[in-house]
Formats: sequence, structure tokens, C-alpha cells
Amino acid sequence: MLGSYEEIITVRAVDKKVLKKSQDGGIVTTLLSFALEDGMIDGTIVAAPSDDPWKPEPLVATTKKEILKGAGTKYTMCPNVSLLKEATREYGLEKIGTIGTPCQIMGIRKLQSYPMGFRNVSENIALVLGIYCMENFPYESIRTFVEDTVGVPLSKVTKLDISKGKLFITYTDGEGSIPLKKTHGFEQTGCNYCLDYLGELSDASCGSVGAKPGWSTIFKRTNKGKTLVDRAIEEGEIEVTETNPGKFGIEMLEKLSKQKKTKNQKNIDKKLDLGLNIPFKHSRDKTDVYENR
Repeated sequence: MLGSYEEIITVRAVDKKVLKKSQDGGIVTTLLSFALEDGMIDGTIVAAPSDDPWKPEPLVATTKKEILKGAGTKYTMCPNVSLLKEATREYGLEKIGTIGTPCQIMGIRKLQSYPMGFRNVSENIALVLGIYCMENFPYESIRTFVEDTVGVPLSKVTKLDISKGKLFITYTDGEGSIPLKKTHGFEQTGCNYCLDYLGELSDASCGSVGAKPGWSTIFKRTNKGKTLVDRAIEEGEIEVTETNPGKFGIEMLEKLSKQKKTKNQKNIDKKLDLGLNIPFKHSRDKTDVYENR
């Protein structure tokens, strides 16, 4: 249910500036910044703010300051993958880092395996970090949730956070929330056919689920991911606390991962029974990209 990994730990950033701007433990921002300073990457693609409130746009970041612009969770898609060619050909990056949702990571791994149209790009992808994702929303859905629920424009919202089955909306002079069950039907169509909750194809993936407030659980999935995380710990960039194996820890991650796989496999089977196409490659014997990593 959790995909391949070498170790699961619970961590948070040490830098108070990172923690202040980040969603939870500040781990993605810290790991990308450390990878840049340590020479593992020479730049990375992050989801930075745009002129529209809470609508991210991809940014090629080559400094820690630019990486910090991407801190914090945005619950709408940002096309980071679209800048891979630009990062290589216009910025001249030879070791690219990136962060993505499970579906984006799957696309990156596919282009690395079959680099048609991505010559001299796929081999320059040096680090892929993943974030947990049950589903994602079009920008207009986010606008509808916020403005219909709390009655304020997105420009006044200071934080969005999904926790305990609700989407919490913090704005300049108050807070509101929406039960996640009321958001069903507003997610992107492809989310209903994705079997990956935990970024199983990344070098390391993380999220707040399974950790106490202000911390993150992180999967060291590849030797590259393990080396990066271990080095960051050794250098004092992130700190480690005890990992909870129980129902609010690892068991919660297993539960949610199984829930997504089971639910969406039913959606896939239903489409296949009707002879319809689906957004991802799947088959009855489940010999898909998730099973053949």
C-alpha cells in the first residue's frame, strides 16, 4: 500500500524562516535548498505565486530565495513538468530538481524511460520529490469553495489547509471550513483514476499526514532520496522525532493509500467494462506503471 521505500521518518525543518512560510514541516523547501547548496542539483522547478491569488505558476529557481517562493501548499495544479525543457535549454541546468504530485511524477518517470521529444532533458533530471495527494482541484473550484463558503475573495485568504476531513480557510479576519465530502465532484477528472496517494515513484515523498502538527512524514524511496535526507539531517538542516506507527501515524497512511487505490480501481474497471478510455495506462492484471517500478 505504501510503495517501495527504504525508511519512513518524521521530520521538520530547523530554519524558522522556512517554517514560518511553509505549510507544515517545511521539508520540501529545505530538501530542495540543501540539494542546491550541496551540489546535487543546480536548480529546481517550484510552484510559485502568480498575479492571481492562490493560483501557482511554475518557476525555475536557482537560489534558495527563489525556492522559498514556492513554500506552502496550493490545492490546485501547477504545471511544473512544462518547464523541464526550459530549465535545460534556456537556463542551462544540467542537474534539475523538481517537486510534484503523484501524477506529475509518473509523467516524469515515463519521459525518463521513453524520452521522445525530451532528448538532453530526461538525463538531466537529478532529483524528484513527491507530495501526498488524494485529489486536486481546478482553480475555479477553489475560488467557488472559498467565496461561497466564507464570502470573501481569494485575495483575502492567508492559508488553505486540508486536515481532519475538512478544507480550512484562513483569511485576514476569520476562518471557515468545508467538509471534504462536499468537494467531491469538483476535483480534476483524472484524480478519479489515479492509484497513487504517496508519490510512490519519487526519490522521497512527504506530507503532514501521519505526523503531529508542524511535522511531516517522509519516505526515503530511492538511494538518492535516502542520501539527500540523511545528509540534511547530518548537517542540521532538519530534525527528527519519533514516528507514530499507530492509527494516527503509519496506519493512517496505509488506510488512505488503500482507500484511494481501491476506490479508483473500481472507477477504472467500470470504464473498462464500458469500453471507454481512461487517462492512465491500466489493465485487468494491474501490470501498470505502479506495479512495474
